[in-house]
Amino acid sequence: MKRTFRQRVIQGAMLAAAFGAAGQPRAAGAHEFWLSPSSYRQSKGDTLEIAAFVGTGFRGEGSPYAAPRTRSFELLGAKKLDLRPATLNGELVFARFIGADAGGALVAYESGFTRLTLPASDFDRYLELEGLTQPRAARAKLGAGAGDGRERYARCAKTWIGGGDGRRALRAAGLTLEVVPLDAPSVGSPLRVRVLFRGKPLAGALVRAWCAPLGRGWAPRNEAVRDSAGPRAQARGDREGIATIPISGVGEWLIGVVHMVPCREREAADWESYWASLTFAPEPLR
Repeated sequence: MKRTFRQRVIQGAMLAAAFGAAGQPRAAGAHEFWLSPSSYRQSKGDTLEIAAFVGTGFRGEGSPYAAPRTRSFELLGAKKLDLRPATLNGELVFARFIGADAGGALVAYESGFTRLTLPASDFDRYLELEGLTQPRAARAKLGAGAGDGRERYARCAKTWIGGGDGRRALRAAGLTLEVVPLDAPSVGSPLRVRVLFRGKPLAGALVRAWCAPLGRGWAPRNEAVRDSAGPRAQARGDREGIATIPISGVGEWLIGVVHMVPCREREAADWESYWASLTFAPEPLR
């Protein structure tokens, strides 16, 4: 499994080099960023690896680990573990660890900001695509004076590696923007998730979900060559930040949400956005 996992990560990185820098949202199709484990199931003593991909429609390019831009990278399983001391800048595999038990593990990653400037028309289309109604309305009031879209963005990604203790999937990891399941993910059951921004429920955020087939042994299929697909479902959160997503089939799922606010450092950018994702493979029907 290690060799297969590393091969698919390397292939994704080769595509990234061929088609442009990974991790940058583009107006023609803003990019999701997600964590990808070597397996979505954990037993005691298993060696697991975590990589990251960026792409559209759950098809992606490998993204190397960037130590200078990493704010936090943690394993939340039988115990909490900071993964940063064991990482190497530029590595395609973000982390390797051995399962302490069979209870399952949540891995959470947050990056610092990356700056981006887009032409006004492209930036406005990007806001519409991601359902960012408030920034779009603010720019519409300014008309031609809105100018180019000066943004800085950060990534907030989690992956749930299933095990016997589904309650571990329900933890909040303390990311700036975060998708927190309120139920253990299972096929055929609606999944309620709460969106948190700086630890508080975020009302009205657009939550979208993608699904892709799994490979053998609960491993993701090669992200670089699988088909790109549109969202399987989407919903906006209520006043308590809760959205309900139907989990309609087996496979690998990605839930994503974007939130944008005026930048706190206006010399750096006009807007700052946070891109949150959660990946998992739900339990099949019994």
